[in-house]
Amino acid sequence: MTTRTSDQTTPDPAADPTTDPATASVKTFESINPATGDVVGTHPVHGEADVHAAVERARATADWWAGLGFDGRQEVLTQWRGVITRRLAQLCDVVHQETGKPHGDAQLECALAIDHLAWAGSHAAKVLGRKRVSPGLLLANQAASVEYLPLGVVGVIGPWNYPVFTPMGSIAYALAAGNTVVFKPSELTPGVGTWLADSLREVVGDHDLLQVVTGYGETGAALCRAGVDKIAFTGSTATGKRVMATCAETLTPVVIEAGGKDALLVDEDADLDAAADAAAWGAFANAGQTCAGVERVYVHERVHDRFVDLLAAKARTVHAGVDVDAKIGPMTMPGQLDVVRRHVADALARGGRAVVGGNEAVGDRFVQPTVLVEVPEDSEAVTEETFGPTVTVRRVRDMDEAVELTNAGKYGLGSAIFTAKRGDDLARRLRTGMTSINSVISFAGVPTLPFGGVGDSGFGRIHGPDGLREFTFAKAVTRQRFKAPLNLTTFDRTPEQDTMVATLLLALHGRASQLPKLPRRPLETIRGRRRG
Repeated sequence: MTTRTSDQTTPDPAADPTTDPATASVKTFESINPATGDVVGTHPVHGEADVHAAVERARATADWWAGLGFDGRQEVLTQWRGVITRRLAQLCDVVHQETGKPHGDAQLECALAIDHLAWAGSHAAKVLGRKRVSPGLLLANQAASVEYLPLGVVGVIGPWNYPVFTPMGSIAYALAAGNTVVFKPSELTPGVGTWLADSLREVVGDHDLLQVVTGYGETGAALCRAGVDKIAFTGSTATGKRVMATCAETLTPVVIEAGGKDALLVDEDADLDAAADAAAWGAFANAGQTCAGVERVYVHERVHDRFVDLLAAKARTVHAGVDVDAKIGPMTMPGQLDVVRRHVADALARGGRAVVGGNEAVGDRFVQPTVLVEVPEDSEAVTEETFGPTVTVRRVRDMDEAVELTNAGKYGLGSAIFTAKRGDDLARRLRTGMTSINSVISFAGVPTLPFGGVGDSGFGRIHGPDGLREFTFAKAVTRQRFKAPLNLTTFDRTPEQDTMVATLLLALHGRASQLPKLPRRPLETIRGRRRG
């Protein structure tokens, strides 16, 4: 998907009420189908004033939306879910036109988004509602409770690779938590964002629950500075750092879901057919343009050659194109072609070998599946996010080496393991926010699980209970139930009372030194656990 900024301007008298409608104008840009080059739509480039106006409208609606309570909000979100589901084919076609991905892939991401929307709306009350908690012993006369209240207005900056599923992971959870949302979609997929906002307006047309501002990086920067209560960003690590820097100007909190270089580990006892099939889908689906896709594979030396043969055979059955048999579409962002081309060339120049694909696989719009072996670990194809349908496969002596190599990278988003017995143990040792065992990327589709990473993959979580709490603040409340027999919060406290507190503490906690000593472990074992 590419965009073209138009020199033609269109009237927009609402942008400045003091301007003569005959002369008022707004800059526009075109979104382009990456597979055909056809113009998909024309959208406004929203400036700082437009963004601030949208945030103010969202602010005016926030109290009404929060005041509906969990049941009222769930009803609205349920109706919205119905609109999306009934018009699913239309939404999928917009996704297909703006990204080039096959209709089936578009439907899959929309279906997952609908499932998350359902879960967020129906579980918000249980996760965020008021709960009584223990006040402890020293303040036993207090009743203590905690609840999670909406922040107010949330800004969402979404990506182009999954233009429905990924931003809805923030939008749906922010709305369910009681916030209004201003959404800045990627300039490559503005039509998808507009479609989502318009579909919600069919349910609540007189309230600005979800508004869309379109444009380039300047529009996103304006949203960061517009006084929103939190920014949820998904995109590259480099852009995430710029978003953080901009939000720091106003101390606006952020949740960052950035890049990944996910590894798949294949143990000697793994089901190799299943592992190869999963590796191919994880690496090549959506033309490899998946933040949690498979980009590295580490295979036990005893099964390495057999696995490579199976993966290569699978890769040869997949091709990129626009024909009915094509399993993957074009590279949505033209500039990504240069990244893929550079990574593949670097891998081959440094001694790597292409079992399938290679330099010739990178075309003007499409990249054919590429399987690389014997690639040095310090090459760009291993250390940097490629975001294309390529994968490196490395032979390892055992899974300990596979874990060490996986954790050596700067990214820590997702990972996968294929093994018959050691899945849970290996998963704990991997420094990634998510791990799937005997499958790939399945964690993203489970609404009850948090989604996010560590290191250069970002911080904070969307999805699940953690995703709901991400768009709230914790409100702690205490209420005195009766007069304290031992009042500690007064200047009338006596030395005798202080002595009683010391005695009580000794009785409750002073026996810790009498506990049995923990067994000592070799230093190498401790270090190994820390690395994992």
